Amino acid sequence: MCKHTPPCPPGDAPDRQAARVSAAHPLQGWELLCNGVLLFDDTGQLLPDGSILAPCRGQFAGAEMQRSA
Repeated sequence: MCKHTPPCPPGDAPDRQAARVSAAHPLQGWELLCNGVLLFDDTGQLLPDGSILAPCRGQFAGAEMQRSA
């Protein structure tokens, strides 16, 4: 998929987020990387094989939500 030199990491590599952006839609909250990964603003990912990586939440995210409730 990637035609860059050096090539970007493939969609199944641990460093897949280092690939270049092919299309960006910031108002919709996502970017398509040249390796086929859809990267969402909430840090969730949709990989080229259809698998989903859930958003990364900080360890204090729940504490902040509970405190404000």
